[in-house]
Amino acid sequence: MPSPLPQAGVSNRARRAFIQLAALTTASTTLVGCGFRLRGNQAFAFSRIAIVPNPGGGVAQELRRSFGDAVHVLAQAEPITQAQLVLDVGNEQREKVVVGVNTSGQVREFQLRLRVQLHLRNAQGKALIEGVEILQQRDISFNETAVLAKEAEEALLYRDMQTDIVQQILRRLSTVQAAQLD
Repeated sequence: MPSPLPQAGVSNRARRAFIQLAALTTASTTLVGCGFRLRGNQAFAFSRIAIVPNPGGGVAQELRRSFGDAVHVLAQAEPITQAQLVLDVGNEQREKVVVGVNTSGQVREFQLRLRVQLHLRNAQGKALIEGVEILQQRDISFNETAVLAKEAEEALLYRDMQTDIVQQILRRLSTVQAAQLD
């Protein structure tokens, strides 16, 4: 006569597999039902853009690399008149503000900020985005015994904010309609 224990183990495994399958089905149905969709590549209504950089600014440089093959970014030597859109990335400012001190007045926390002004116009000079400021900020703790590590962390946070700003600019540019190019 067979032992009842193996049968109980098989039914527990089957029950666990059924519960996992039900949970996976419920999760995927919930995600599809709420409209979740991966961002994917952006589609642009234009094929040529000129980017006028702020001297010493890294946002314009990263933005040039971010378009990839989707859009031809005019080189700085090429005439702006060949572009369908002209994006002026100006007034890029990095700020470091003290936001926390201890009882003896030593700095314990900074807030890093990166501000960028945007101006976008079409080939005819009509302003599509005028004087919009994008701001990113991050908090960073400070410890005087780990100054080099905190400097490296600060550089990493500025780079992260720069990437976030570039993604915001790309999303804004993807909303430009073909009718606005004329």
